[in-house]
Amino acid sequence: MNYSELNVPEQIHKAVERMGFTEMTEVQEKAIPPMMEGKDIIAKAPTGTGKTCAFGIPLILGLDQSRNYPQAVVMAPTRELAQQITEDLQDLAHFYPDIRVVTVYGGANIQKQIEKLKKGAQIVVATPGRLQDHMNRRTVDLSHVTTVVLDEADEMLNMGFYKDVRKILDQIKSRQRLAMFSATISREVMDIGWLYQRDAEEITVQPVEDSAPRIDQYLVLTTGRNKLADMAEIIVQKGYKRVMVFCNQKYTTAMLANQMARLNFVVDCLHGDLSQAERNKIMGEFKAGNIAVLVATDVAARGIDVSEVDAVFNYDVPDSNEYYTHRIGRTGRAKHTGEAYVLYTKEEHKRVRDMLRYTRNTATPIAFDENRSIIPGTF
Repeated sequence: MNYSELNVPEQIHKAVERMGFTEMTEVQEKAIPPMMEGKDIIAKAPTGTGKTCAFGIPLILGLDQSRNYPQAVVMAPTRELAQQITEDLQDLAHFYPDIRVVTVYGGANIQKQIEKLKKGAQIVVATPGRLQDHMNRRTVDLSHVTTVVLDEADEMLNMGFYKDVRKILDQIKSRQRLAMFSATISREVMDIGWLYQRDAEEITVQPVEDSAPRIDQYLVLTTGRNKLADMAEIIVQKGYKRVMVFCNQKYTTAMLANQMARLNFVVDCLHGDLSQAERNKIMGEFKAGNIAVLVATDVAARGIDVSEVDAVFNYDVPDSNEYYTHRIGRTGRAKHTGEAYVLYTKEEHKRVRDMLRYTRNTATPIAFDENRSIIPGTF
């Protein structure tokens, strides 16, 4: 279905066109109508399927623009995702000059956020911890909020925000609808659904061939000693220009970034201990193509939306199967083809096999010959 067929005001049509969209994705086609009717929804949709537009359009159309107080809250698990959502919502509201969107998240100056909230906004995008902080300080008034959206709900609730989210929902007495978007429907997501939704419309979006990330996956049997050399060899031989490398620990990200810098890679790392200003600077450099390799932890990388990532390396086998899905989903976006590698030791063979089976992925084993050329391997 094309956006031109959607029964919405001209301002939305112009905004969508300005954003470069003509065709609606499956999640948009399925979620926009029930949300515009005011229904609760629970949508299982992979990352990179256009969820922000799916909830953003109904959210904007449901606002009373003449009232300069919060009427909608969008919660996201990380600062980066909250910022990304805010940018998308501002783009959607481009032709509605009276609509204001404010973002609040931890790790940033709370005073500046308080000043922005004082000026008024109809939509608040927030991480749950910081939103709870503002509610405790009484620096945000949510008494008129009618719509709440939880984006990446599974990740948010898995990251220990379950109690915060429940507390926030309990305090928003004027809430009329709750929409949840999630890559997986975990036990916690179902619990929130049972507690806070009524007759929710259930939406499932399969990664169809066209919108499915086109990702070729490879397995590299290595050792602790050879891991860095093997990864560097692949990056150089394949001529990758933009690469993301995932580690399980923030300590490893910094150490690996230093080692790669010594091998003359233009590299930086992203982890939870960085200030927001540092994270923004690194992300800006990576998006601009000034950094070739970004080494990150799973939590730090949530919400990163960079279209042309050539390859993703699992330097460490991920701690959870969901992390694998989220990691490799950083490449092969926006109809580009991407490649993903898992570097594993023989002790991790069973773990990797189970992970691939659980996530329904297939991967091709590769190895090196005596000349360090890449050849087919065994698994």
